[in-house]
Amino acid sequence: MSETSIRPALITKVLPDSIAAEIGFEIGDSIISINGDRPRDLIDYKFLCADELLELEVLDTKGNNHRVEIEKDYDEDLGLEFETALFDNLIQCNNRCPFCFIDQQPPGKRKSLYLKDDDYRLSFLYGSYLTLTNLTQKEWDRIEQMRLSPLYVSVHATEPEVRIRLLKNPRAGQILEHLKWFKKRRLQIHAQVVVCPGINDGIHLEQTLRDLAKFHTGEIPAVASVAVVPVGLTRFRPEEDELTPVTPEKAREVISQVQKLQAEFSKKLKSNCVWLADEWFLIAGQELPPESHYEDYPQIDNGVGSIRLFLRKFAEAANNLPLQIFPSRTFTWVVGNAVELAFQPILQRLNQVEGLQVNMAAFPSRYWGQNISVTGLLTGQDLLENLQGKDLGDGILLPALMLKHGDTRFLDDMTVNEVADKLGTRIFPVSGVEGLIEGCVQVGYGAGGTPTPQE
Repeated sequence: MSETSIRPALITKVLPDSIAAEIGFEIGDSIISINGDRPRDLIDYKFLCADELLELEVLDTKGNNHRVEIEKDYDEDLGLEFETALFDNLIQCNNRCPFCFIDQQPPGKRKSLYLKDDDYRLSFLYGSYLTLTNLTQKEWDRIEQMRLSPLYVSVHATEPEVRIRLLKNPRAGQILEHLKWFKKRRLQIHAQVVVCPGINDGIHLEQTLRDLAKFHTGEIPAVASVAVVPVGLTRFRPEEDELTPVTPEKAREVISQVQKLQAEFSKKLKSNCVWLADEWFLIAGQELPPESHYEDYPQIDNGVGSIRLFLRKFAEAANNLPLQIFPSRTFTWVVGNAVELAFQPILQRLNQVEGLQVNMAAFPSRYWGQNISVTGLLTGQDLLENLQGKDLGDGILLPALMLKHGDTRFLDDMTVNEVADKLGTRIFPVSGVEGLIEGCVQVGYGAGGTPTPQE
């Protein structure tokens, strides 16, 4: 990576009472170098800033360069946040996976929706999945030298010919060699297997899980966990993609197959290493495993145990629900129809509060052409199609995971304001259990109980 391709790190937040605030850093300033080195990403920045003596080259908002000397405790944070975690170019994907969500979107939306990252740095920092097919020797060396572990890897299949067929990349067949590389260096990965019926299911799925389980040994297992996820398809996918959707029958088949292997692995390895995403049980119409099944939730961000954890957190937080609220209010809580049954206990508990009425609106995403949808995939157009002309009470409780992070835009580029205007109601984005409860009993109501939009 050349020096010229590295951009100054643009500061977007200066934490109060921090070293940076005391020195006088401002939003809009940029860091060019630290002790003579130009950080290419947030990993470099944190590594370089660990020293006790720092000399920073800074570009201020007026375009002037300054040198700032800082003496601090080792590992003490400066208190800065940046526009992006990458100060150079995103490492993009060189595969052509037929199930890639990026390729299953309609054209003409915001550019960020079409960026196909396969960047090990985002995997280390944020848990995004990569395939390991595009790493140069320099990047492998950096992973080893900086101990960038764990990484999150889309394995899908360990048989070379099957993985090459899925990723459409001859380098994909090296996955077992890559796993040996991690094991030798005592580095870890969390793996995911997206099951595509007719391609990597059945005997191929069993082979993959057995291969991965072999790396779940030792004090630092190279494969820390494996998530088995059903392929998600949309109506915008290429016609020639050779993929078929997961049916309830296929879901039940996979659940049975994986649960037998889980029992075998748990007995042999003294811990579970393979996990089924909640979506399998929702598609199959089966009861979710008990919360005790999920151990320490190693694949929570992959939808493994997220429903059970949400239910448990709600049950705990519900102890603080009031017996009564005034003035009375009615809300419409929007969710994907995949969780309609699972979230009934939450709905019933909320409606035990006198003066509160919460009505669940659960539906699939016709925008994506799905019959069963998780909440995060619902779009503004789905809300309009299903809620237009209906009595929505005092407003909509909208799970914030339906929106672009830090923004008010749905996956179809509609904004919360646009949808609220078209529906003629207020929309209250809520995050997690705490947000849902606050949305029901506190947030959104000003003096005298007058609703105020939280947009």
